[in-house]
Amino acid sequence: MAMIPLLTADEMRAAERQAIEGWGIPSLILQEHAALGALALIPPGEAIQVLAGPGNNGGDALALARLVRLQGREVTVWSPFTQPEWRGDAAIQARLWKGLGGEIQHASDPAEIMRSWRGWVVDGLFGLGTVRPLEGPAAIWVEALNATGLPVLALDLPSGLDPSAADIPGEAVRATRTACFGARKVCHGLLPARELCGEISVIPVPLDRTPKALLLLLERPVLPLRDWNAHKGSFGHVAIRAGSLGMSGAAVLAALGALRVGAGLVTVLTEPEVRAEIAAQVPEAMVRSWQGSVPQEADVLLVGPGGIAQVPDWDGPLVVDASALKAGEGHRWMERPGTAITPHPGEFARLFQLTRPLLMDERLVQARQVSLGKPGVLLLKGAQSVIAGGASEDLWINPTGHPGLATGGSGDLLAGMVAGFRAQGLPMREAAAAAAWFHGAAADRLPGAGLLPRDLAGLLPELLRA
Repeated sequence: MAMIPLLTADEMRAAERQAIEGWGIPSLILQEHAALGALALIPPGEAIQVLAGPGNNGGDALALARLVRLQGREVTVWSPFTQPEWRGDAAIQARLWKGLGGEIQHASDPAEIMRSWRGWVVDGLFGLGTVRPLEGPAAIWVEALNATGLPVLALDLPSGLDPSAADIPGEAVRATRTACFGARKVCHGLLPARELCGEISVIPVPLDRTPKALLLLLERPVLPLRDWNAHKGSFGHVAIRAGSLGMSGAAVLAALGALRVGAGLVTVLTEPEVRAEIAAQVPEAMVRSWQGSVPQEADVLLVGPGGIAQVPDWDGPLVVDASALKAGEGHRWMERPGTAITPHPGEFARLFQLTRPLLMDERLVQARQVSLGKPGVLLLKGAQSVIAGGASEDLWINPTGHPGLATGGSGDLLAGMVAGFRAQGLPMREAAAAAAWFHGAAADRLPGAGLLPRDLAGLLPELLRA
């Protein structure tokens, strides 16, 4: 599957260090490439105010300011600090700037001075080194900047964000555009930090190899082509143990999910009192009363939607969802090869006996902990679902979807999609990822309020054809 790496600060530093020390590229050359690429993102003719911090991010900002001045454009450099102590390459860039007659200005009341600003503001205060909330003068300047409403270009990332985190630690710049240097960082791909980045442009910098990342953002899945002479047996048989009195709709939606992603056959194994009710709503599936065994011809079994808690004896590929996700049984399923579990955050907390649902960064940590080295696959649902496990150490993040998916039945449809993709031969981890991506992509074509899971099902064939 196509992926976009999301690097931590340490992973990005390792790539830069390899280029500098192992490949012999001077760090100032990397900085010049970054500044030149960032400058191209500012419309020509605009006045530019540059905020420069004391570290490498400030060095990028000073390099950009120098390039602007060499073009004969209007540019002013500001520092939140009365006596900035430039470090490393930033100290060299400060001397180069001053060598062109440039000054570095400071104001005790940034809100007052910013009233006269026009054009674009370049945020070069803090970058990869940010690990804690802004405080003191930096926080005051960022707060004043956000209040201006001026367009802001952030260099590498908006100041105040932790590059390795999804959550927003405190006051942070709200950027119009972000010039992301070399590769996207975690904050560029994950919400809520992603919302502060605005339009993201990756600026190439000279690196001798593609940086490695353990966090990857899904792109549109590429599915196998169907043979011209294929038949329904070519695309797998999904068995679904689902549906009970008062919850027959879950079984219907799970069956629709499997069918709409292309499963050749679907058999719903349900409670006798709702068999006819389910059969009337999804005539494309075979609907049978549960007799205590799974059909031998099934390629994958989905269990749980609609109040079904007991998982039948079954040695084949298994998707465990909803009521079958029992408290404390998470590790059991992650140890079982060929298994996928599909909890939402509350179910995840019960499965692994956590005290509360988790924030995004905590979700990533916990997902990695419970999946590391395990053959089972975890699809942790929610805003930006997490896919983990399958004997792989990396985490996949799904970027599609919106809050309209937070409605009853959405998860049942998704579980059916996972089973449907797995029945067609995709490995379980890829099946979970494809299901999450297409599920969210269908939602992205619909409004956020009033979305029905049946609406999603109807859009899936068009998305799959595309």
